[in-house]
Amino acid sequence: MKLTYKRPLFLTLCAIASLTACKKDFLNVQPTDRIATSAIESDTSVFEAFVTNRYIGARLQDKEADGSNPGFGRGFEYSMMSSFTDESIYNNDDATWLIQRGQLAPENLGSAGVLWGRSYRGIRECNYALSVLPKLTMSELHKKMLEAELKFVRAFRYQDLIRNYGGVVLMGDRVVNLTDDLQDPTLFKRATIKESIDYVSAQLDAAAADLPLNNSETWWAGRATKGAALALKSRLLLYAASPLYNAGTWTAAVDAAQAVINLNKYSIYTGGYTNLFLVNENNEAIFSRYFTKNANHTHLEIANGPNGYGGWAGNTPLQNLVDDYEMRNGKPITDPTSGYDATKPYENRDPRFAATILYNGAAYRERNIETFIPGGKDSKDGQDNWNTTKTGYYLKKFMNDSYPLQNPWGNAGFQPWIYFRYAEILLNFAEAANEAYGPDVIPTGSTFSARQAINMIRQRPSVNMPDLPSGLTKEQMQTAVRYERRVELAFEEHRFYDVRRWKIAAVTENKPAAGVIITQTGTGFTYTPKVALDGRKFEDKHYWLPIPRTEIQASNNQLQQNDGY
Repeated sequence: MKLTYKRPLFLTLCAIASLTACKKDFLNVQPTDRIATSAIESDTSVFEAFVTNRYIGARLQDKEADGSNPGFGRGFEYSMMSSFTDESIYNNDDATWLIQRGQLAPENLGSAGVLWGRSYRGIRECNYALSVLPKLTMSELHKKMLEAELKFVRAFRYQDLIRNYGGVVLMGDRVVNLTDDLQDPTLFKRATIKESIDYVSAQLDAAAADLPLNNSETWWAGRATKGAALALKSRLLLYAASPLYNAGTWTAAVDAAQAVINLNKYSIYTGGYTNLFLVNENNEAIFSRYFTKNANHTHLEIANGPNGYGGWAGNTPLQNLVDDYEMRNGKPITDPTSGYDATKPYENRDPRFAATILYNGAAYRERNIETFIPGGKDSKDGQDNWNTTKTGYYLKKFMNDSYPLQNPWGNAGFQPWIYFRYAEILLNFAEAANEAYGPDVIPTGSTFSARQAINMIRQRPSVNMPDLPSGLTKEQMQTAVRYERRVELAFEEHRFYDVRRWKIAAVTENKPAAGVIITQTGTGFTYTPKVALDGRKFEDKHYWLPIPRTEIQASNNQLQQNDGY
């Protein structure tokens, strides 16, 4: 059984809650859009359903979470988080352009405006459940597992806060109510980044100790496992050691990644890079969100597809990303010996390029993509030209060609969103091991080096990129790791945080949002650079998001705003 976070579960809870509403006074009616606390605190089935629903959050913003309520991060939205970065732009804005243009303000965070509120709402819900759990009648073993699950979900919410805002307010197990004293300074005192990470890391250790290693009939796919808790810790400690955070050590990050590896449960998926994101359960996925009919997500094919097929373009990849894909021989296109041909720019590239991006001439469904002018079916000369890509490219990653593109409603949107996968853990290990020991040293307790970890990813069947050679310097290995994260994890909500934690966003996010104009000639095509979105800008204050002004005001100005806002 898979955890699908679907609407029927919530409606069932509401129906159960409504049974408590039979009172003599017909005006005293239990609302049917919420769960009665009496039911949660007395019925173990309702309580457990409440716990599993903590993996999702409330819909707090227009056009958010089409189909199913949002989970962690943004995931499959119309405007994905990639469109906050140099991976893509969202064709129809949807409050993403102001992020690209550095116009973020406490009064307007655009599509990033719900992270603070939803995270703290989720933390309070977990704390409430933890306060109820000891009072319920169930086995102590099951109580321990549910407690661990709640600690994991709470830790994930804290991770979202830390990586977006820095040091956060740590609530512990406290359940805050409207009747509490809002002048209490502990409600709004922000911990340091190190204190925040140390707290969450300890919570994840406690969760991992009691979570099951494997899913089962009673602990089904989609719920937290030991691997999920350790993977979240691995990511968090990698961030902690990074230059922006400066709140941990690279050796601790190595150990955290190694703890996941030592489970001997996960490996690189051999069914193809494209299929990795289309199948619900595989040996590489550590923690995922699953969707089923009536609980589906944004219909990716129509939302991101080419206008010539009736698609809406959506998150259109930037030339910035396209140019970073290596040639098939492992050399960058800027290397004169790479074999790159500017008149045939898409030939002989890293296979992950074609698996991620639809480009002019790419085979797609019943024909090849035509973004050229004049007359290209997927250009401004094609049908529905208001949905033409502004960059010259369309998204391919995550798209399932067996799903209908036109009129997909209810018949698409079933791809899993992978929160953690084994390739990320290998990348975490490689980065930390290189920084701590160098490219070719095998850390104590491991069986491979940073360089070998990267080669395991590059050797994936259907990718088969050349191995990194031995003898690289630490700086050369750092470049290789950053390249691998750039292309392996593209569109998976890593780039926004990677360029910030490395403190290179002032470079990457100040480059123009580049695209290409492709013109058909008698002998082929010409490729003319263009700016797809003007005004792209990044300032030092943008390393962290501003806390929403409403939150500052609600604290009576006790909550400290991030610098620069």
